Amino acid sequence: MNIIWLGHGSFRIEIEDQVLLIDPWVKGNPAFPEDRTEDALKDVTQILITHGHFDHTDNVVEVSQRTEAPVSGIVELAGQLHGKGAVEGHAFNKGGTISFGNVSVSMVPASHSSSLPTDEGPKYAGMETGFIIKGEGKTIYFSGDTTIMADMAWIGQYYKPDIGILSAGGYYTMDMEMAAWASKTYFDFDTVIPCHYRTFPALEQSAAKLAEGLPGVQVIEPEVLTAISL
Repeated sequence: MNIIWLGHGSFRIEIEDQVLLIDPWVKGNPAFPEDRTEDALKDVTQILITHGHFDHTDNVVEVSQRTEAPVSGIVELAGQLHGKGAVEGHAFNKGGTISFGNVSVSMVPASHSSSLPTDEGPKYAGMETGFIIKGEGKTIYFSGDTTIMADMAWIGQYYKPDIGILSAGGYYTMDMEMAAWASKTYFDFDTVIPCHYRTFPALEQSAAKLAEGLPGVQVIEPEVLTAISL
């Protein structure tokens, strides 16, 4: 399995027989080198979207059309993106599980907000979500944009994820100290990868506090387009 950060909240995950893009923001993302777009999009099979904000959806339709990869997400958001020209994937909901080859993806709650920009102002885009991704004998909790929430208790107990990819930049989501507290309170991770940080000055620039708060856990600060092999 290769987990590849594309900057901010965007990831490429190579797992089993699939290449998943999650919230691909490859154009206009200050953390992503646009001349490496082909590397990010090569052989993509599926696109997953956590919620509707511009830094998670701006490029989705274009990327879907370019790669011919279906887009899946919560029903309201997926429906709007399909209507704009994205290849139709699954318009499912929290509690639902979908399968791509040997990979399963379950939708779980997050605690944030979600809207798409329109000429008339923001438009409701369904609720914000995270994903549980299973394959190669591992279970990933992809938090999406979120703060600490009580739902993390049952997510940890029910799915027992060993890898956490957690929004941890603060300001818009939980920060590094909060992510560490949530990890040790609700989960038993072997590996934690922070995201949604370093992109803007308002966000945390280092994961040092996350690592300090999780002794015994492998905390990996990702580098853009550098594969984390697990």
